[in-house]
Amino acid sequence: MQSFLEFLPLVVFYVVWKFADIYWATGALIVMSALHVLFFIVQRKPVPTKAWIIFGLITVFGGLTIYLQDDTFLKWKVTIINGIFAAALVVSQYVFKKNIIKEFLGEALVLPEKIWNNLNLSWAAFFAFCALLNWYVAFNFEQETWVNFKVFGLTGLMIVFSVSSIFALYKYLPKDEAQEDKADESSNN
Repeated sequence: MQSFLEFLPLVVFYVVWKFADIYWATGALIVMSALHVLFFIVQRKPVPTKAWIIFGLITVFGGLTIYLQDDTFLKWKVTIINGIFAAALVVSQYVFKKNIIKEFLGEALVLPEKIWNNLNLSWAAFFAFCALLNWYVAFNFEQETWVNFKVFGLTGLMIVFSVSSIFALYKYLPKDEAQEDKADESSNN
């Protein structure tokens, strides 16, 4: 449900952009992001920091986009969000000695500390790459290309990187007892 709620504003943005323009789509994005935050409040759950950051940046940069009728601000928002995520991962690991990725996944996975650190840094590098790639596409191509990249390209990159991370960690994933018993039987034969 959480993943659906995170991508719903993006879907609404794209649909409104297709039928109206970037300014109407930006307004829809602001409203959907507000509804995302409101969902947590109504459920009496703490609003994740990530949701607050995204909502704040969408409101500020989206508001400037609409008010000044200049999509440059909206284009910068994507680069800034990815840059913040990259910086947060690096700063938390080296300055605060906290591994954010480990905090999110630590209950589901048991990994050596070096692997956690590598995973954290690889995600930081991924977000930094997305920030730079968005900046390049946003300011070197037409608006239509950027919108398609923002909606489909960055989402696709996120899926591919997530799946790649899972494959890289596969040997560390917990195995169910049936698989372990089968492995033990085959090694005894």
